[in-house]
Amino acid sequence: MIPNPLHPAIVHFPIVFAVLLPLVAIGALWMIRRGAAARRAWLLPVALAGALALSAFVAVQTGKAQEERVEDAVGERPLESHEESAELFLVLSGVLFVVAGVGLAPGVTGRAARVVATLGAVGVLGAGYTVGRSGGELVYRHGAASVYTSQTGATETIGTKGAPEHREELE
Repeated sequence: MIPNPLHPAIVHFPIVFAVLLPLVAIGALWMIRRGAAARRAWLLPVALAGALALSAFVAVQTGKAQEERVEDAVGERPLESHEESAELFLVLSGVLFVVAGVGLAPGVTGRAARVVATLGAVGVLGAGYTVGRSGGELVYRHGAASVYTSQTGATETIGTKGAPEHREELE
């Protein structure tokens, strides 16, 4: 069964890939330094960078599909800020994928691209943090999730979980 809304389910994939990529890239550089074949060791960071770029693209598309509905609840400014940071994250992820791919080249070009991609992965992680923070603010501060829940259903859910002290936040 496909979740509805889809965007909150999808956005966690680029976050995970953005966290893992710098670690995997550092590990690949370490393996290459210890004598592993550069192309073989660097394949996993390239694949992870591709997965990051693809999942970022899907996250942006699913976010755009739900934009109109959420904008009525949260307002234009916070949503626009989140959208802009998400689009920057997507562009940076795409550029990182290309640079990581160049890291498969032999010689100085490949070596330089691997180092740049590893540093770039740390930068993309920072951009991902910004997107995630602004998305969390949309949900928890501006009430973006409220457009997908009924007031009664949300109150009943909280009541059954034993947290009535938060009920007034939903009302």
